[in-house]
Amino acid sequence: MERVQIKAMKGWVAAAALVLVMASPTFGQGQGRRGMQQQQQRQARQQQQPQQGRHAGDWLRRYRNMPAEQQSKALESDQEFRNLPPERQQRLRQQLQRFNSLDPQQQQRILNRMQTWDQLTPQQRQNSRELFSELQQLPPQRRQRVQSAIKDLRQLPPDQRQQYINSDRVNDLSPQEKNMLNGISQLPLAPAADGREAEPPEE
Repeated sequence: MERVQIKAMKGWVAAAALVLVMASPTFGQGQGRRGMQQQQQRQARQQQQPQQGRHAGDWLRRYRNMPAEQQSKALESDQEFRNLPPERQQRLRQQLQRFNSLDPQQQQRILNRMQTWDQLTPQQRQNSRELFSELQQLPPQRRQRVQSAIKDLRQLPPDQRQQYINSDRVNDLSPQEKNMLNGISQLPLAPAADGREAEPPEE
């Protein structure tokens, strides 16, 4: 495994935290304030890192069909992976295990969303981080409701999203929550496959 592939694997974790959250109704419900603060600190560090030449999903696309044992050996044998802090290593292992536990359709949906993240401009990525942070500060029930609305947005073409936000379907959202939807609607959201939403792994 080349060094750049391990860097791409680390980029996958950063992308998953921000892209996949938009689709998960249960994301973060079990996290406390401490967990949220740790997540935000990790995102701040990731934001400061230079962008890698390869896309975040390249490692997974290349190794997704390899048996889990061989994936693990390839990861563990890489010297750069060994040089990572133990917490970072464990996080990578867990993300890979969760990805492997999904069926092929769910895996492809995640890869599609990661590709969407790769295509964001630096400003769009910054906006995504801010929206992610704001979303995590909502009470669990309100966060779940907003995520349900985001799921609906994914199923709409961009020119119909504003109409949805202004419709009676989201009258129960607060002005703050609608502003969040407005911001999210400006991003190139990955569409839900066949009108269904995959249940992504929790970060």
